[in-house]
Amino acid sequence: MSTTDQSEQAPAALSASGKPLTKRGETTRRKLLEAAEDVFARLGYHEASIVKITESAGIGLGTFYLYFDSKQQVFEELVLDLNRRVRHAMSEAMAGTSGRIEAERAGFEGFFRFTAEHPALYRVVREAEFVSPEMLRLHYTRIVDGYEAGLRAAQHDGDVDDALDPEVTAWALMGAGELIGMRFLLWERDDAGNAPAAMPEGTIDHLMRFIQGGLAVRGATGASPRESPRSEGEADA
Repeated sequence: MSTTDQSEQAPAALSASGKPLTKRGETTRRKLLEAAEDVFARLGYHEASIVKITESAGIGLGTFYLYFDSKQQVFEELVLDLNRRVRHAMSEAMAGTSGRIEAERAGFEGFFRFTAEHPALYRVVREAEFVSPEMLRLHYTRIVDGYEAGLRAAQHDGDVDDALDPEVTAWALMGAGELIGMRFLLWERDDAGNAPAAMPEGTIDHLMRFIQGGLAVRGATGASPRESPRSEGEADA
């Protein structure tokens, strides 16, 4: 799961009234987001509450409203925060890679590491479908936009088959990464609910064989599998 450089800096943190925060205020806001990540992941949006978030953060209830005006707002800010961090994790992993396939592998590895460390990503994003559909769409399109741009650049460089549609390919590869992560990380938790620290040995190798076959540049004729050239014996039939 690879993107172009998505490591943009987080926007300046603001209070609920829209004013810039002090360093101390930024620290408090970060604590609330981290607590929200934990509470929403464990309880789900509807069972979560501002009281539970502030208790988990060790912060007074009244202080919450200096930074967020509602449970929905902190949820939406959390979706944006997780999105920014997972894209940054992939970009960091890709730094210094050479060629599209190497970049793809590094990007997937970065995504899987982030998923193992932040399993809340799955539940929060899925709940966004019902809580804030626009945040769900924004989460995926921000990843795909960079992914698509990276694929177009790789096609220009001759690393990826130019017959592939970059948008369709980007969505397909992102979906593969998300479901592989769900199957081999999210669903393989121990009795204490902890996800594995890494993918099972060989899983990424098999995934990359599939991806490499899909992205590989085809023959000079540009024929797709359904349009393979006829043999000489068929040519004049």
